[in-house]
Amino acid sequence: MDADPQLTAQVAAAAPFTGFLGLEIVSASVDEVRSRLAWSADKCTAGGMLHGGALMSLADSAGGFLAFLNLPAEAKGTATIESKTNFLGPIRGGYVNAVSHALHKGKRTIVVDTELYDDDGKLVARVGRRRQCFRGQTPHSGV
Repeated sequence: MDADPQLTAQVAAAAPFTGFLGLEIVSASVDEVRSRLAWSADKCTAGGMLHGGALMSLADSAGGFLAFLNLPAEAKGTATIESKTNFLGPIRGGYVNAVSHALHKGKRTIVVDTELYDDDGKLVARVGRRRQCFRGQTPHSGV
């Protein structure tokens, strides 16, 4: 699937790190966010493998967008408060493709699971996160 340039730009405007990272949004709904990140040498570790931090950043950013789409009406924002990653294989070219789903949508926290796949559909990582929902002030305003 191709990326959605308009949605990718909207997410990058709201969360500039996603633009720096090169994250592309493929599709998004309250049930699922699909995104991807192109392999590039400047995001690699030894041996030409995409760095684990790049993979975790893709998963956290995509999961953050999913959590944002599922915020309770009174919430103003969300931030990761817990994360667990299992690396299962390398990315040495092409894209890493992310599929994010919410496992729990509560008033105080949202639990997100993101699976990362290579272009052949092989699972290369799984990232689980718990995100806090902020009411009133956003986390960037000193709360």
